[in-house]
Amino acid sequence: MVLVLLAAGAYWAASEFLPSWEHADPDWKGKIEKPIFVAGEVMDLPALDSGEGLQLPFTVIQSVIDPNIRYEEETKSVILTTQRKLVLMKTDDMNGKINNKPVQLLFAPVEKDGNLYLPAYLLKDLYGIEAHEDGDSGAVLLYRAGESLQTAHVQTSSRKKDAVVAMRQGSSIHTPILAEMKPGENLRILDEAGDWYYAQLDNGYAGYVKKKNVVLDEKVTIPSLEEQAAPQAKQKWQSTIVNLTWEAVYNVAPKPSSIGELPGVNVVSPTWFSLVDGKGNVQSKADRAYVNWAHGRGMQVWGLFSNSFEPEITSESLSTFERRMTTIVQMLHYAKLYDLDGINIDYENVYTKDGANLTQFMRELWPLAQEQGLVISIDVTPKSNSEMWSAFLDRRSLAEVTDYLIVMAYDEHWAASPVSGSVASLPWARSSMTRIIEEDDVPPGKLILGIPLYTRVWTETQEDGSTKVKSKAIGMKKAQEIIKEKSLKPKLSEETGQNYVEYREDGALHRIWLEDKDSLARRVEMAKSLQLGGIATWNRSFASSEAWEVLSKIAN
Repeated sequence: MVLVLLAAGAYWAASEFLPSWEHADPDWKGKIEKPIFVAGEVMDLPALDSGEGLQLPFTVIQSVIDPNIRYEEETKSVILTTQRKLVLMKTDDMNGKINNKPVQLLFAPVEKDGNLYLPAYLLKDLYGIEAHEDGDSGAVLLYRAGESLQTAHVQTSSRKKDAVVAMRQGSSIHTPILAEMKPGENLRILDEAGDWYYAQLDNGYAGYVKKKNVVLDEKVTIPSLEEQAAPQAKQKWQSTIVNLTWEAVYNVAPKPSSIGELPGVNVVSPTWFSLVDGKGNVQSKADRAYVNWAHGRGMQVWGLFSNSFEPEITSESLSTFERRMTTIVQMLHYAKLYDLDGINIDYENVYTKDGANLTQFMRELWPLAQEQGLVISIDVTPKSNSEMWSAFLDRRSLAEVTDYLIVMAYDEHWAASPVSGSVASLPWARSSMTRIIEEDDVPPGKLILGIPLYTRVWTETQEDGSTKVKSKAIGMKKAQEIIKEKSLKPKLSEETGQNYVEYREDGALHRIWLEDKDSLARRVEMAKSLQLGGIATWNRSFASSEAWEVLSKIAN
């Protein structure tokens, strides 16, 4: 019995206090020739080549550096976008484009075993990444711009010249040894667990090391890319509130002499440009005299470009890089030709499946417009489940590649609405803005509140026991004429925050939720309370003369 107890005690002591001397290799060793590591984790695909010719897998870059990198299989095109650069490369082609200008690449993207690889030198320039290669193991340690690293080195209390420190598979002396490290060997600390650090060597080996055997050195930060100052044309909007009005241009352009004064307005956006076919071509109704008139009054001109609300040609025109670039190049040409200060994008009635391509279109437009000093805005609807009018819009992503999102906070009850109601009740408009701020993390200063200068006369009739509804849009002047003509007395609707009138005529009930100086004043206060980037009104021709004075208070 004594012998059994002694043997059991010896076994317990050995298992508790004696370290394991078993050695093991990392799972990737012998299986991956040039493993890539990010934050100590080995990636699924290896790197190719080395030095200046190092190539990194497309899928790795997409997953850890830029989720928006694109590959279009049909044309073998790789598209990369940053705040200032648009890069086009093609597989096995040394000719590329940066900001639509031809460049000769040092190395072309290549395809191997069904996987696409991109030249690391170009990725370093675009994203500021760093890739450290180890000559012995072939390991590539990949770091992102702005990433912080805790460097360290190995130490031992032993005086033996051949003393080593174990890196183990787990945070226990009983786990196998991955590497025997010499004093002074460099480490990068990735994590800690009790008395252990989880660290990585230059050769890619990552494991646990006793804290007593590690000396922490300096923290190193991978340099971030330098932020370029905004072009002068855009700098004014960093401290100025936008007060925009749209100029609806149909068959005949308005004569500037007939417009009159627009006190407080600092941006006009004429609806001059539209998509005309699936190839991406743009039609123009631009008028240089109008631009001169606006500039002469200190107003900027942001030309509006729409997709003509045609879903089929929109889908075709957004489907490839070449078609998107056709549109972008033509719009930038018109902007330069007519001395525009900005472009307002208005894509509506779009298939949900084309939403990602619209966002990509904006990503590709953004750096080229930045280069030209243009202010870029895009019109978005309030959030809803509507497939063609709301669901296609990725407001979070669009905010990253535009100066402003203009929220069209109107048509709560639209022309063909089955029930009568306000075009834009105040609570609904506020909710439309706060949902985008809270759900999509869009900074309030990037949002512009769209304000209607029109209302609708709703006509309700009774047919077969049910209420039939039709409507007609009218401007502010016309609404006031109806009130005067019919001697109506507006009453405040607490539910909508607007004045309301109704009257009966020819057996029908007519109802109007008014857009007037009172409702405009409340909308201006709403924009100010939410600290929005400004207001935008649809459209100038609907306004009464008193509207501009009220709207000008947005700047006070």
